[in-house]
Amino acid sequence: MRMKSVLWGWVLALLWVSAAQAEVLVQPDFDAKKFSGLWYVVSMVSDCKVFLGKKDHLLMSTSTVKAVAEGNLSVHMEFPRADGCNQVDAEYLKVGSEGHFRVPALGYLDVRIVDTDYSSFAVVYIYKELEGALSTMVQLYSRTQEASPQAVKAFRDFYPTVGLPDDMMVMLPESDVCSSGGKEAP
Repeated sequence: MRMKSVLWGWVLALLWVSAAQAEVLVQPDFDAKKFSGLWYVVSMVSDCKVFLGKKDHLLMSTSTVKAVAEGNLSVHMEFPRADGCNQVDAEYLKVGSEGHFRVPALGYLDVRIVDTDYSSFAVVYIYKELEGALSTMVQLYSRTQEASPQAVKAFRDFYPTVGLPDDMMVMLPESDVCSSGGKEAP
């Protein structure tokens, strides 16, 4: 009987998570070609325990995005680290509507481009699994290393709607560790 209760609890939890994710909308009429190009990740907020343990030491990273077949995105990411520049290439696979992806290689179960004007900022929602734990992350992308006040406002207005408080947010300082400026995504 106890096992049935535990199993039922897990089923309810998964249904609740699915319902919560369903409320996160994507950018209307998302255009992958307009979204392509170099983006700086200037701010992040997350309830991920790994992120929270490292957030005060993180630096601004870059993502170079390229629209590819079937609405997918090819993304080249560069993360400055104490021991150099970590580079990762990933395929963002379209699921459902335009602007909605999953990235199995990174454990990203649900990625949504929530808001973007394409020319200066984007707010990106990520629901992921890391080290067996599920977490929510929201990133602020900017075409320049300094986000506009409107971009920061859109970011700050959105992340509380997915249950993330201000004390889990960090504005990322610039770094020249990854000096390629974001190479072309493959």
